[in-house]
Amino acid sequence: MAKTRKPVIEYRHYSLPIHFPVLLLSGERWKISDIKSEHLHFHNHLEIGICYSDSGIMEIKGESVPFQAGDVTFIPRYLPHTTYSTPGTASLWAYIFFSPEDLFQHSLKGTYRDFEPNLWAVQGMNCVLSKEQHPKVYTLATSIVEELRQQNPYYQESAYGLMLSLYIELLRIHSRKQPLSEQGTDHVLKGDLVISPVLEYITKNYMTPMTIDFLADLCHLSTTHFRRKFYEIMRTTPLEFINSTRIEEACKQLKSTDHSILSISEQVGFHSISSFNRCFSKLMGQSPKAWRKGAQTEVQSAKASILEFTGWV
Repeated sequence: MAKTRKPVIEYRHYSLPIHFPVLLLSGERWKISDIKSEHLHFHNHLEIGICYSDSGIMEIKGESVPFQAGDVTFIPRYLPHTTYSTPGTASLWAYIFFSPEDLFQHSLKGTYRDFEPNLWAVQGMNCVLSKEQHPKVYTLATSIVEELRQQNPYYQESAYGLMLSLYIELLRIHSRKQPLSEQGTDHVLKGDLVISPVLEYITKNYMTPMTIDFLADLCHLSTTHFRRKFYEIMRTTPLEFINSTRIEEACKQLKSTDHSILSISEQVGFHSISSFNRCFSKLMGQSPKAWRKGAQTEVQSAKASILEFTGWV
């Protein structure tokens, strides 16, 4: 008897634009094939999708959830999924990627750290919202796409307000559909989601010391099995992922604050400036000082409007 083939999990890392941390993917390129991919994938940012034509299936957490034109999808970061269209069609989509913590932290003070739904409590069927049942979600999502496409004067301010309204509406819908008994529950995860607690923990606690044994315990795995499973899914080691998360946060601080490089290296969790410089140069291709200079030049012309509007200056 042949062994059941394990699905391949791909990690897709998106770097958000510096001047306005929202990424739009749209146009004819984003037509989804009717061929079911053997590869599930997940992202480092929350994904909002808008289906403009045809229909198909989304595979989410082992569930096959149908979609059609007018649906809006809501996929938390690190949630494995894949999409394929009805045979003979190629559904057209637009996608918005963003980090709620980064985008809304000054608007949602004191609550943003826990504002994204628990990954392991989300049901696949609740990630696809129809236009008929949720017209407000559809209107807000499509309005955001048009603002980002057209880039008329003050489009960032408009897109920011629309995104905050959309995100709050999505959280309201999610909180209504998620049973209270499941909120905050410690689930033992299997398969594609087994390392999800670690990804969430690292994202929120990257600045604190952590051991591989501790991370393995979060997944209810032995240290050896955890290392193997993590590499199988992420194609990198736990330590390399921790460091890349710390460097990503360091980049945000280098471009948006006047803190010294030493201070930033300590804030993101490095114990020595030499290890920070070495890791930064390996991942970014240049020193923190050189990267900061280039980033500050890039954002200078775009700094005023959205940063002042959201209180980031």
